[in-house]
Formats: sequence, structure tokens, C-alpha cells
Amino acid sequence: MNAVPQLIPSAFDPLRYRADFPLLARQVHGKPLVYFDNANTGQKPRAVIDAVDRYYREYNANVARAVHTLGEEATSAYEATRDKVAKFINAASRDEIVFTSGTTQAINTVAYSFALPRLKPGDEILVTTMEHHANIVPWQLVCERTGAKLKVAPITPAGELIVERFVELLTPSVKLAAVVHVSNVLGTINPVRELGRACRARGIPLLVDGSQAAPHLPIDVQALGCDFYALTGHKLFGPTGTGVLWARPEWLEAMPPFFGGGEMIRMVTFEKTTFADPPHKFEAGTPNIAGFIGLGAALDYVDAVGRENIAAYEHELLGYATAAMKAVPGLRLFGGAKDKVAVLSFLIDGIHAHDLATLLDHEGVAVRSGHHCAHPLMQFFGVPATARASLAFYNTRDEVDRFVEAIARVRKLLG
Repeated sequence: MNAVPQLIPSAFDPLRYRADFPLLARQVHGKPLVYFDNANTGQKPRAVIDAVDRYYREYNANVARAVHTLGEEATSAYEATRDKVAKFINAASRDEIVFTSGTTQAINTVAYSFALPRLKPGDEILVTTMEHHANIVPWQLVCERTGAKLKVAPITPAGELIVERFVELLTPSVKLAAVVHVSNVLGTINPVRELGRACRARGIPLLVDGSQAAPHLPIDVQALGCDFYALTGHKLFGPTGTGVLWARPEWLEAMPPFFGGGEMIRMVTFEKTTFADPPHKFEAGTPNIAGFIGLGAALDYVDAVGRENIAAYEHELLGYATAAMKAVPGLRLFGGAKDKVAVLSFLIDGIHAHDLATLLDHEGVAVRSGHHCAHPLMQFFGVPATARASLAFYNTRDEVDRFVEAIARVRKLLG
């Protein structure tokens, strides 16, 4: 889904929602916090904090392993999140939803359970230049073990995928394509539906890293036409240590388990183990029960705000922030894709990204600095690191103004 809906003026009031996020009210170094590190992790609304607290206070018990009241209440709340996730991404069935610790575990599950048994020397996995390390390193590891090779589709200087080249690279040797839905560095929204059509026409499974897309855009895995979709709970205003792998049921049926242990089995003997049906055969051990209950509350909250409203408001805020940053002398923005979310990577002439982020922190502004787990993309742009401002629906124009004013003070201090 690439088109970003346009906002009806004054239809969205971020101040209405800011009060729901306790951390946004704090001060840093004596100044009101401007939290512009949402691509790293989203803040948590009170509804999420209360849901986690309620679990530990009122019905803390393990799931699927007790017939007593607490166990049944915990299991009901935990499994309710699976239904909410299925609805959130428009999966055809709750049984297509595998709970993971995050996108990284989700992708590794596909790497070791799907790709590793199928790959052989001469096979290829296709990725893009803008991938996060979580969508590079697992494929390199299975390539090393199988003799397969990693192939990379190029991007433009504006940070857009060259779709024609991606399609050209979908040769018969490619056994899996893996692309990011939204770049964590550039904010670029990749044309996943188009890529999915191209992959399906060639019988090539497509995995989509949706970690950065889920907080900003409506997700419909059936419409996208992919085979696997991964997302992370903590970027979606839920607790850390939560994530999801969605996969087509035929793949989940065919894939062997990645982890072994309790709860993913049907019967165990010393001679042989038979496994539970998906998704449970991929969920060994005691899960992050409180985290997934909190994730369910986060999904309820986001749905109440409205994902179309979020996308539209953030699109407007991105335009405002982009114009304000372009007016700063010596500021270089990275990535200018036509379709993007509110992520702005930048540098100031003569100031290292880490120094810039440190000094902005003293102004009460939280931005990310570094390679953002995207070394190849930094190499593409010829820089070791950037600073990154990433916005959410609870951020405001006033915060953008304070951010730009803080940049001006940092430039003056170091000038």
C-alpha cells in the first residue's frame, strides 16, 4: 500500500492523544522532551502500561498449561491478541499468526525453517540496498551453509527502489525475495504490491519486513500478495520482546520447527516427536505473556485512533518538517522518495552525527544517530552515520519548530 491519504485540514489533533503517553510529559536536561526517535521504538500509551500491570497484578499465570481460573484468564487474554493481529493485518486466519520476539526472530525463523532446507549451491536470495541488517544477516548465514548467494537490487540517489532492476533480477536462480516495506533510514515506502505480483508470476516467495510500516500505514497481507510478513510490537507502541510472523498456511504446514521445547508438540517419546499444528509448532516455551497482552492493547489503541488518520496526519507533519529542515543552512537530507513515511535522516556540515545527537539531547530533543543497522545503505551514500528524526502521530508542529531551533543553537555552538 503506497498511496498516503490526504488529511482534511484540522481533522486530527495530536494533543488529544499526547496525554495518553505518560513519558511524553517528562523533561530532559530541564527542557520539555521532544521525542523524535520513534523508528527506534514507539512510546507506550497508558492503556498498554495498564494492561501489562493488570496481568501481573490480577491474573499472572502461564498460558495453555492450567485449567485453573488464572491460567484460563491469561490464556484468553494472550490468545485474544492473536485474533487482533490477524484483523490488524487482514490475515485470512488466526492460525497464520506466529508470535515471535520481534521482526528479527520472525525473519530468522523463515531463514532457518523455510530457506535453509530448500537452498542449494547456485541458488540466490534477492534483497535491496536499503535493508536493515535483520533482513541481510540471516540470509548471509544460510547462504554460507548452503552455497547459495545473496543478490542485491539497487536504489536511486533519492532512495527509491529501481523496480525494473528488481524485476530483472528475479531470475530462475532466485528462491526467495526479501524486501523492507518501509526503510528505517529513509522512510521510503516500497511498492510491495507490484513486487508481489512480479514474484508470484515467477513462483518466487516474497518476505516483507514490515517493522517500520506497521506503525504508520494500514497493512493488508492478502492485498500485498506476499508470502511472509514480519512486524515488531515495540515500534507499534506495544511492549518490547513482541513480534509477529505472518505466513501463508501452506508454508507454515511445510516448514519444520525452528525451536524445540514445550508447547510446540503433540506427542513426545524418546523415539520420535510429533509437532503441534501451526502456529503453535513455532512457539516453543513460555512466551512473553504480559508483552503480548500489552500488544493487544496497543493494537486496540491504534485502531481507535485510526490508521488512515495516522497516515494522513504524519504525511502532513512530514511535509512541514521537511520544509523546515531544508531551510537550515548546511543541513543535508538523505532520501527524497515520492512515497515515504515521517522519517528524516540528515547531517549538518562539519558536525558528526553522534555529536549532533548528543548536543540535541542537551536541548531536550531525542534523535537517533549512527548507521541505523544499515551499513550497506550508509556505504551507498558514502557516510559513516547519519542523525535521524522519526515522527509519530503524537508529535506536533511545535515540536518540529523546537527541533529546528535546537539545531540552530547547536550549529552556533560549534560554528
